[in-house]
Formats: sequence, C-alpha cells, structure tokens
Amino acid sequence: MAYAPRRILFLLTVGIERPSGRRYLHIARQLVQQGDRVRILALHPDLTTCRQRRIVQDGVEVWYVGQMHARKQGSLPQQFGAFGLLRVLISSTLGLLNGILRSPADSYHLGKPQPINGLAALIGVWLVRRQPFYLDCDDDETVSNRFTASWQRAVFGGWQWLLPRLAQGVTVNTRYLQQRIRQQTHAPVVYVPNGVDLHGFTLPPPHIVAGLRAALNLEGQRVIAYIGTLALHNHPVNLLLDAFACIAPALPDAVLLLVGGGEDLPTLRHQAAALGLHKRVRFTGDLPHTSLPAFIALAACTVDPVLDNAVARARSPLKIFESMALGVPVVTGAVGDRAELLDHGQAGVLVPPGDVAALAAALRALLEDEPRRTQLAAAARQHVQRYSWAHLARQWAAVYR
Repeated sequence: MAYAPRRILFLLTVGIERPSGRRYLHIARQLVQQGDRVRILALHPDLTTCRQRRIVQDGVEVWYVGQMHARKQGSLPQQFGAFGLLRVLISSTLGLLNGILRSPADSYHLGKPQPINGLAALIGVWLVRRQPFYLDCDDDETVSNRFTASWQRAVFGGWQWLLPRLAQGVTVNTRYLQQRIRQQTHAPVVYVPNGVDLHGFTLPPPHIVAGLRAALNLEGQRVIAYIGTLALHNHPVNLLLDAFACIAPALPDAVLLLVGGGEDLPTLRHQAAALGLHKRVRFTGDLPHTSLPAFIALAACTVDPVLDNAVARARSPLKIFESMALGVPVVTGAVGDRAELLDHGQAGVLVPPGDVAALAAALRALLEDEPRRTQLAAAARQHVQRYSWAHLARQWAAVYR
C-alpha cells in the first residue's frame, strides 16, 4: 500500500534539546521529507528562559506549551517542590490539551506513555476530536524515572500499562519493549531503534579538534570518553570510574573525559577524588549537542556502562550510534539490543554488563591496540549506515498504515 502524506502531531513530555526529544525531532524531519506536515508540542526544560516558543526547524513546527517536570538549567537539574510540581503538571497538561485543540491532524503520536501527555490525549484526541492516537515507548518509565514516593511509581506504571492498550499503534525503540507491549495489545507494534543524522553529525575539521585538545590540556593523552547524562539511576558511570581506576596506574597517559551534566555530577566528582583520580578525570558539565562531535573526536574510544537490568534492556542509546558514525569504537555491556547494534562485536566491544574487571580489561586492551581500533572504526562506519534517520522514518511511517 502506498504511503499517503499525513498531518502528524507529536505530544512530548520533553524538549527537543533532550536525548529523547532528539529522537522525535529527527523522525519528524524525515517525515517532512516524505511529504508529511509535522508539528511537535513539547515541554521546555526551563520555560522561563524560552524566548521563542514557536519555531520551525527543517520544516518541522515546534511549539513549547509547558514546563518539563524538572527544571534543567545548567549541569544540575532542579526539582520542584510538591506544590510547584502539581502546578507544573496541571499547566503543562493544559498546554498540551490547548495545542491539540489548535492542531487538527490525521495522526496524533505520543512520545512516552506518561500522565501529562496521556491525559491530554485522552481528553483532546479521544473525547473532543474523537480520533485514535499512536504511542511511542523509548524507555521503561517505571524503572528509568527516579521517584520520591511509591505512589508516583504507581501512577506512571498505570499510564504505561493503559496507553498501549488504547493506542491505534505503537512504536518502540528496543526488542525488549516490543516483546512486552505485544503481550499487552493487539495493535501493531513497530520496532524503530534510535539512529544518527549521517549528514549532520560529522567530524569537525582537524584544527578544531586539535584546538579543543590543547584547550583541555589533552595533548599526548589517550582519551576514554563517556558522553551522556550523569544520573546513576539510569547510567552507572560509577562502574566506568572504578574500571578506570584499575587501569590508570598501568596507563599513565590515559585520561577519562566525562561529557554531560546531571543530578549525580557532584557524587561522581567525589568518587573520582576518593579514587585518587581527580587529575585524571575531566568533567565538562552540560554541553550543547552541536559541540559533541568535537568531544567524541578527542577519544580513542567511548563507553556506555550498563547493568543487566530493565533500564538497560529498554534503552537504545543515541551515544552508541553517534560514536559509530564518527568512527570512534564503543565499549558497552552485552545487554538488550547492544549486541545487535554493534553487529555482535564486529563494530564495537561487548563485555559482561556490570563487570568492572571485564570493562577495565577491555578498555586497556583497546587503548593498547591501535590496529584493532582502526578495524572497529571502519566496521562501525559501515554498520551504522542502516541506522540513518531517513531509513528509520520509513519504518516509523509503517505504523500509520
């Protein structure tokens, strides 16, 4: 069946600057390339500083209609108090609802099964417009979010259970979520992993990388990099610090570069100091996504440290695709889809998840074997071609048929 262009509205609980938000922006861009008209209703990480609440990026309309559940300003997120959070939840739900009522569409697609966009969709799409909606699941919401009370987990769990059963179709980013949701619904469940913009996410000129290396005092150093959020609940970067502590004495020219911000940045700084690594570990804090290619290019390898748990099984890490696209070998745990994403070890290095000794051994072996790094880089650049957003958007559009 031929694909007919559609008017599509995305309902997000994050901003397009966040990793989850970038998934939807990239898909939306490619859908526009196919002829669709796409609008995104999003929540901003710091709405008070948002000067322009309606923008157009590559043909995609983006409306910021509310505040995210936490204020993300700088490298450390700020949590709202109980009454402040309630006010944010109400105003953001109403913002999404108002956006729905002002955005007639053929397809309404929720990004993440959460209370804010779920309630807005049930009222605005189901009750008012009397249309079905679609759902995207890119996480296990009940384990990936950090809750301060058991009732919060129960509320999120309820929406994560309910919305797939009501959706016309579901897109997912991992095989783990695909299998789980197929047990909950008879609607189509389409697998769409994360990917990378192969034309836009490229290596900067060598002089830019050389200048950055000099500015960070990394000349003559072999760099191991982590690129991502510093939140231990979802990203056990503490494992990477422990592994680096094991190999640091044998590799005096090795440096660990941690690029990103998050609630556990102070904890990780303290851990690095306690391990005697404060001069060997560099923290950059939160950086704009456009700067990441230059920081990845500094590295001999990047690392995605994981445990064998539901958080890791439900994740399709953007950092893996972006590192592969730049030809920088990735080291990660063999859990969830990661073996498939790295072509079962041909395009990256897989270790047992949660095993500090195995991670340390893999990092040391890779840093000491330049021909192996070159081989993995070439394989990664080839393998990542199948994860272009243009290709993935065609898979995504299948759910609308």
